Amino acid sequence: MRVTIFGGTGLLGKALVKGWTGDEVTALSSKDADIRDPQAVTDAVTRSRPDWIVLAAAYTDVDGCESRRDLAFDVNAVGAANVAGAAKQVGARLLFVSTDYVFDGRSSVPYQAFDERGPMSVYGASKATAEVALQQVLPQCCIARTSWLFGVGGKCFPDTILRLAATRPQIDVVDDQRGCPTYTIDLARAIMQLCRVNAEGIVHATNWGDCTWFEFASQIVKIAGLTTAVVPTITEKMKRPAPRPAYSVLSPDSLRKYQITMPSWQDALERYLSERELQATATQAVS
Repeated sequence: MRVTIFGGTGLLGKALVKGWTGDEVTALSSKDADIRDPQAVTDAVTRSRPDWIVLAAAYTDVDGCESRRDLAFDVNAVGAANVAGAAKQVGARLLFVSTDYVFDGRSSVPYQAFDERGPMSVYGASKATAEVALQQVLPQCCIARTSWLFGVGGKCFPDTILRLAATRPQIDVVDDQRGCPTYTIDLARAIMQLCRVNAEGIVHATNWGDCTWFEFASQIVKIAGLTTAVVPTITEKMKRPAPRPAYSVLSPDSLRKYQITMPSWQDALERYLSERELQATATQAVS
């Protein structure tokens, strides 16, 4: 199977490239093909002639999207449509990586793949718009929604917490937003499996279990063996430009339909911290 990955140098893209074995993989960065440019996308897809395209490229700065709405929609919605159009031209299947931010967070039970969208932020709206457009262009496409992504090789919540804990005696973290932390390594493996079984429709792919950001941070500090105090606070006291859903837990039912399961977020966090430490050791050895 030939696979082309847009966003191959991003946080998830790196995990996809590293973990995808047994197939012919072409990884593209924005320099290789800016998805906002339909001709560049078409040329890239024509050259690689993939059986599957994984669209992991996105403008993911949630707060930045609020002040750069045009850029958010150009990349996340128009860009996604460009990739879908190119996939249709060459007869390729498409998996689009989406987000829990397409929901409004008013639920108190895990969101199912078929639940109504209600994005609160520009970022969420741009991804929701893309979902609708892709299903119109490619009805058999697969939309894999995920959440709270973390991994080695880029900016993520655990990395931020560890850096803050190294210099502060106390960290205030919101305890009124609940979701599912997801490790890039595990998500990449699930995406690979979804492609291999020709999945279609909307699928929720996150690590098992849920927590608040405070609970997540507390576990990070605990496993890392740090003494920094993690103190719960409320969203109202931590003002951000973009509103976040208070509850964005995604149900795994749609993923289980394909006999795919993902480990718990606690297990994933331990593996992430081990990987992070190994990378730091290797970097020190080289320098």
